[in-house]
Amino acid sequence: MIALIAPAKRLDFESNLSVKDFSVAEHLSDSKKLIKELQQKSPEDLSALMGLSENLSMLNFERNMNWCAPKKPSNDSRQALFAFKGDVYVGLDSETLTKTDIRYAQKNLAILSGLYGLLRPLDLMYPYRLEMGTKMKNERGKNLYEFWGNKITDSINALAKANNSKGVINLASVEYFSSVKRENLDLPVYSPIFKDYKNGKYKIISFYAKKARGAMARFIIQNKIKNPVNLNKFNLDGYKYSPSDSLEFSPVFLRK
Repeated sequence: MIALIAPAKRLDFESNLSVKDFSVAEHLSDSKKLIKELQQKSPEDLSALMGLSENLSMLNFERNMNWCAPKKPSNDSRQALFAFKGDVYVGLDSETLTKTDIRYAQKNLAILSGLYGLLRPLDLMYPYRLEMGTKMKNERGKNLYEFWGNKITDSINALAKANNSKGVINLASVEYFSSVKRENLDLPVYSPIFKDYKNGKYKIISFYAKKARGAMARFIIQNKIKNPVNLNKFNLDGYKYSPSDSLEFSPVFLRK
């Protein structure tokens, strides 16, 4: 299977890493085109475009101006799986994955990215801030969805073909999964839903749902899940599959 997750705003390029293996992102030539657009923008432009504070706009202005296409490890680049530190990645807890887990993840997990298009776990990345929903005009259109077109979808299809996948597991946000042309995917899409019990009923609570998506990705990696039917066995962090609330392509997991 190919599990898709979103990136995170919070990054970690300072902690020590024991993982030495790395790979090079597929769409670096496209990333360079986007960076050229970003390098023409002042800190004030970035603030207006992305709604950033003065400090964040200056930080990302400097990142854009210093960006390079990472093709080998350095102090300024690291593997994507260990660079992102948002809620999804808390649930994924990549630092405790074994080498065998990481090798499996490299073939079965992909991170959707506004700047890089699609990142495999060991693909090197330079720190950046460019969310997929950013309405940045570019040489291919008025936003990043038009910029990436069918390229991300083609990459997913190629990964799926390489490992004989039976399905695409959508663990990304709506913003990021919208970059995938579902109608052009070669495989069915399964979109797990996670609900927590609050005030007398089950509901999706964003913070917990994000962590649960990461935990589901971890479950897939550690258990080497190949058949989407086996997603129903997911039971991490207190969640349990609910047959009565689920549809074939939208399994629901509840936690009380």
